[in-house]
Order: sequence, then structure tokens, then C-alpha cells
Amino acid sequence: MANEHTSILVIGLGRFGSSTAATLAKLGREVMAIEHNPELVKDWSGKLTHVVEADSTNIDALRQVGAGDFSTAVVGIGTSIEDSVLTTANLVDLGVTQVWAKAISPSHGKILHRIGAHHVLYPESDAGRRVAHLVSSRMMEYIEFDEGHFAVVKMRPPREIQGFTLSESGVRDKYGVTIVGIKSPGRDFTYAEPTTRVGKQDLLIVAGHVELLGRFAGRP
Repeated sequence: MANEHTSILVIGLGRFGSSTAATLAKLGREVMAIEHNPELVKDWSGKLTHVVEADSTNIDALRQVGAGDFSTAVVGIGTSIEDSVLTTANLVDLGVTQVWAKAISPSHGKILHRIGAHHVLYPESDAGRRVAHLVSSRMMEYIEFDEGHFAVVKMRPPREIQGFTLSESGVRDKYGVTIVGIKSPGRDFTYAEPTTRVGKQDLLIVAGHVELLGRFAGRP
């Protein structure tokens, strides 16, 4: 019986599924993985809590391995939309309360939502958008929220605010973004305040609408 508070089911040990499972294991979570490829099962046995060879499109096979005992499952299948949809539908029918499913296209994602997936992930397109933001601006890290409308970024400060306090530069009023935290060389990150003075070598944590962040971070 899975411990629903700590155990997570991962189905599919391709690049996305295996990366997810390995990271969860590093975070101290118990992971049971289901994979139909015997070579991948062999490769990952011993690295995760449990690795089972089974056909996740068969609901009886899922029942036999106890998939219904999990409250959280990640469907990482990307090579076959049909297998992804059938697997997701099976997990929903088994009563898994949080099903995260990988989609390879908007139409695939729409189907996953309609059959009951609670969260649909687009790792390839999300990664592409993130890289585009990073290579085209001063951003060093970029995390999106709210379907791409809001983001939090780590970045170097634009020249026009260097040497000024946040109150003096009026970042929020001028640019519509909020500097949440700041890290000066040799110091830890700290919350930003109106009296915080921004140096050339500082790192900023900035939050705001994606378009406004792009304008702010794109400045030289």
C-alpha cells in the first residue's frame, strides 16, 4: 500500500519521466515507476523505490500493481498520444486525485484535460519559451506562472537603476515590475526595500507581467 503523503507514481521512464522520477527521489520522496520497456526497467531498478514492468494502458495491470493507492501520479508518456490518453483515463478511473500528464501538443493537452487530468504539462514548449527569454535579455533564471502571463526572474540590474535606491529609481511606477529580493556580492539574498540601493554586480529577483519583465530585463 502506497503512503499517499510521500509516494508518487511515475509512468513512463523516457527523458521527462526519468528526470522527474530521479529528482523526486533526490528530494526524499518514495517513487514507484511503471514502464513497459524491459531495458528501461532494468536500467532504473535500484535507483527508485520500485520499478515495475507493466502496460499502463491496461487498467487491470494498474490495479494489480497498486496504482490506485497513490494520490499523485505523473504520466510522462510522450511517444504515443493514444497510450498517454488511455493511461491518464485509467488513473482518473482508479481515483488518483492528482494526475499530472505530459502533452506534446495543444490538441493532446486539450484531450488530457477533457478526460480528467488535473494538470497538463508542456515540457518542450515551456523549455523553449524559457530559453528564448534567457538568451534575449539580462535574465539568468525565468519561471512562468498563470499560463505564461506572470513570471519571476533572476537578473542583473539595468544600467539606469544602478547606484540608486529602489525609491529613487521608482522601478514599480516606471516599469510596472516589482523587485522582490536582492543579493549583493558576498551576501545572501534579502528582501528588497525602498531604501535598498542597487549595485552593478547585484542579483535581483523581479516579479511581474511577462511583457513588462521582458522590457525591463531587455534594457542594456
